[in-house]
Amino acid sequence: MTNSSMLHRDIRLLGNLLGQVLIAQCGQEVFDKVEEIRAAAKILRNEETNASIGDFEKLIESVPAEQRRQVIRAFSLYFELVNIAEQNHRIRRRREYEIEFERSEGGLPPRGTIGNALTRLKQQGFVAEDLNQLLENVGLELILTAHPTEAMRRTVLNKHHQIAKILQHFDDPLLTIRERRKLEQDLRAEIVGLWQTSPVRKQKITVLDEVRNGLYFLDEILFDVLPAVHIELEQQLANHYPEQDWHVPSLIRFGSWMGGDRDGNPSVTSNLTFDTLVLHFDLAMNKYKERVSQLYQDLSQSHRLTGASDELLDSLQLSEVPDEPYREKVQQVLNALEATYNRYHGRNVADSARVYNGPGGFAEDIRMIEQSLLNHGGSYVAEAKVRPLLRQIELFGFHMATLDIRQHSEVHENAIDEWMHRVQLPSYKSQSEAEKIQTLTRLLEDARPVISPFTEVTPESKETLDVFHTVRTGQNLFGPQAIQNYLISMTRGTSDLLEVLLLCKQAGLFEWKNETEVESRLNVVPLFETIEDLRAAPGVVDELFSNSVYRKHLEARGNLQEIMLGYSDSNKDGGYLTANWELYKSQKAIVEVAKGYGIHLKFFHGRGGAFGRGGGPLWRSILAQPPEALRGPVKITEQGEVISQRYGYPEIAMRSLESAVSALFIGATNTQTDRMRETERQWSKVLETASESSFQAYHNFVYDNPDFLPYFHQATPIEEIGKLNIGSRPSKRKNSPQIEELRAIPWVFSWTQNRHLLPAWYGFGMALDKAAQEDGADKEMFGRMYRHWPFFKSLIDNLQMALAKADMMIAPLYKRLVQDEGMAERVFSSVEEEYERTKQWVLQMTGQSQLLANSDVIRESIRLRNPYVDPLSFMQVLLLEEMRKNGSAQGQPNAQKDSAEDPGTNPQTQDSTQNNELQEVLLTINGIASGLRNTG
Repeated sequence: MTNSSMLHRDIRLLGNLLGQVLIAQCGQEVFDKVEEIRAAAKILRNEETNASIGDFEKLIESVPAEQRRQVIRAFSLYFELVNIAEQNHRIRRRREYEIEFERSEGGLPPRGTIGNALTRLKQQGFVAEDLNQLLENVGLELILTAHPTEAMRRTVLNKHHQIAKILQHFDDPLLTIRERRKLEQDLRAEIVGLWQTSPVRKQKITVLDEVRNGLYFLDEILFDVLPAVHIELEQQLANHYPEQDWHVPSLIRFGSWMGGDRDGNPSVTSNLTFDTLVLHFDLAMNKYKERVSQLYQDLSQSHRLTGASDELLDSLQLSEVPDEPYREKVQQVLNALEATYNRYHGRNVADSARVYNGPGGFAEDIRMIEQSLLNHGGSYVAEAKVRPLLRQIELFGFHMATLDIRQHSEVHENAIDEWMHRVQLPSYKSQSEAEKIQTLTRLLEDARPVISPFTEVTPESKETLDVFHTVRTGQNLFGPQAIQNYLISMTRGTSDLLEVLLLCKQAGLFEWKNETEVESRLNVVPLFETIEDLRAAPGVVDELFSNSVYRKHLEARGNLQEIMLGYSDSNKDGGYLTANWELYKSQKAIVEVAKGYGIHLKFFHGRGGAFGRGGGPLWRSILAQPPEALRGPVKITEQGEVISQRYGYPEIAMRSLESAVSALFIGATNTQTDRMRETERQWSKVLETASESSFQAYHNFVYDNPDFLPYFHQATPIEEIGKLNIGSRPSKRKNSPQIEELRAIPWVFSWTQNRHLLPAWYGFGMALDKAAQEDGADKEMFGRMYRHWPFFKSLIDNLQMALAKADMMIAPLYKRLVQDEGMAERVFSSVEEEYERTKQWVLQMTGQSQLLANSDVIRESIRLRNPYVDPLSFMQVLLLEEMRKNGSAQGQPNAQKDSAEDPGTNPQTQDSTQNNELQEVLLTINGIASGLRNTG
């Protein structure tokens, strides 16, 4: 059976079982209606037929109201099952690629593997010492964030994982008919469970729910996969450079924003952040107790047969040598872990009990066991059973994942302004930027606190400072890695960072050790988000590094400055091309500034899952960065549906992380010749012209066009998305309809739902037209840029993926939702024209006859999915039309009043109808999100 036919087999199997479940749960009539719609949708997509959209609309409208929800659920659940099958197929393909390589003689290992990267580097002349240097400099930190684009409940994801496990057994060539029948029975039961489980949350998710969701992936997947990636790297290095003994440092780490990101989320308090740290600690301790208990089962070696080291025997403090010394030692470790857990939770612990003050003592005990095994004939056991645990301690400590803190710059400014008022100093807010810097520098140079701990301040200012006290307490309890970074949203100037440093000083996180040295326990991280801020960033960084007090802080932090770049708000602010170009330029300029001061950089890329928010494959996003920005550690957010897609299954998580390490090695070692640098300078001029044109076109259309805002609010389900209960944070910064106040995530999610995907491409076609006119750029030049410039290739590949997922057959349906037909036509005609213009440029520069012609698997996946997404889109438009006609979604106050005054209308019946319609719309949102995958 061929590779693709096995995928089709799985999809066919799951589809048939879903059909059986549908008949059993809803009856033959509903099943027949679903099949009728499915067949008609396939015909509608067949270019050789003359199927009418109007006829398909009539078919959707003919679905009885009592069957709508069941029809929506059927198509939505189909996508969930297809996604599982495709994930399973990714695992299958990876194994087949590896088998093909193992059977071949010579050649490169499969693309995206660590072996592939090391083979290429060795062919380029890199020696072991070069790799050692590379390992010292680079690193990858992946941050799990709780943005509301993962529309799926954790309960549902658990069921998906169970289905995936069952599905894998069908590849067994020795499967008997009886075993196959049992597996089908198990699958059918799981599908029934999914059908009977509500996919939509009834209550809004809480922050601690989000924290637990993030910890799920660390618990179930990453706790084992992350050490495995490091072990694989060590083995590959040993294979390629056997002359060297390798111990790879902790190259990849995971962090989290869940419970630490308080920007615009009043639910994230200092107390909740501490509760988050406790949850992290509890998970780490439970995982260690579980693994050490397993060691007790494994290490049954008899002292009479193998012996043990004197160090290990002495540590037991027993009068006689036990026959199973390793088990005695392991039991001692288990007792210490239990005592440590109890002490951290304030429970009574015996004075004689051994307690670990941090992961260091725990690691020493496990290393003692390892060393004894190595010296007494147990090297295989040490390598297989003990070494992975040592790596886990190194990677996860007692904190599990480093928690970042994030807050808006205005919050800090408000607190310090109040402090000034309390101590009768001049108003802080009224000062210029230069005056603020001078004031803050003077206060930081003074070792005394700014205000007394007994000074009364507003609850808001108290909470702002309490966060810093929580950071200090958390570090003292769980180690310095528990919280290391404080990020400042909407950083505009140097004062924004000095304000946070002053808050650190007030909480004892920044202290003068003597007249020339400070102790500083928290990294202060600027976040540049808008186009204007990205352009100003190099100047801000230059001014920051020249500040004497801030330089003292950097010296205490190892002269490493983390800088975060926002992909979401910059895209919403300036459009796809301009945002990506300004992000690229900003990194290059900041690197030059840092060189002049001898400061090392860590760039933090705030990416989302959607293409309009920096989405795309992780390896591609790494290779798209300027090479000079990859020669230090790199940090990237993993958001929304991306987390479950990349880390939902151990095999896929392993593949994702391997490809990330591979890309990191290739990108960091990429060197440019003088000729290549000159060529890139010429291409940069062309892109600068294109970017300016794209920015102007995007702003004219989105911000300066009076038709655009009403079109957006009426032609997208933005209001309904806010009712999905998929995130703890409000979708808007302020209660305003303006785009500026809308968060980037629901902005992108909305445009994905109506199949425009506008943020991921609008303005690109006009931009290239302008570059062709002014700079003489043609398709051949852009083709060379695509083939030879990793940044531009990534830009175009993500763009064409978005164009392929946008749909100009479905998108026009949504313009019907706009009350002013003339307005709708004006806006959509601009969308349609720019879509076609952009598409033609992409086809010309890539030399393709159709989008994704060079990506058969992805193109085929989209082609097969469209006929199943289409019914959900048609149904969504129909439901939105009915809801808005009734005034139930847009908050039209007169609708309820008028119906109440109509004696022929029952208000309770209408409320029930409106609620049903809303629930059905929310189900279509879930279904379309599953169908398109890259949502927000």
